[in-house]
Amino acid sequence: MTRRPLYVLIAAAGLALAATGARAAPAKAAVFDVQFANRSPVAPDAAEMGRLKRIGTVFRDLLQKKGLFTVVSAEPDQEEVARRADLRRRNSCAVTVAKRLGADTAITGEVQKVSNLILDLDVYVKPVADDAPKQACSVDLRGNTDESFDRAVPHMVENNMSDGP
Repeated sequence: MTRRPLYVLIAAAGLALAATGARAAPAKAAVFDVQFANRSPVAPDAAEMGRLKRIGTVFRDLLQKKGLFTVVSAEPDQEEVARRADLRRRNSCAVTVAKRLGADTAITGEVQKVSNLILDLDVYVKPVADDAPKQACSVDLRGNTDESFDRAVPHMVENNMSDGP
């Protein structure tokens, strides 16, 4: 038996693997609930808080489905995260929790409300290795409605994060 067929098989297997678009596994990310940064004189109401919870779930699902990240559950540290008033401003807190959860990346987000007409969704993607912001994304929302919130997250992921970290 000659070695030539073995080399041919190895080359063919390599080409087949390359043709399938084999990629490295996505980074593990702790994706924290979106928080509210109220810049308006009116406190957030139950509808706004419900929207935040909903878009956080949608955000995690889209990141996972698009293969941008493997989402790591933050449930084990939920109590500590809840005690932190502002994960974005306290970057090391999100990074510390993400490290403890076994994630490579910490992802935080906030909706800034200036008024019922002007809102902004900001997302921060931070590697846990060096705690430096790796990517910051922002989407403007016009109107404080379910529809504007529901459009913001898919737009953010598709247009601002689709190339990955």
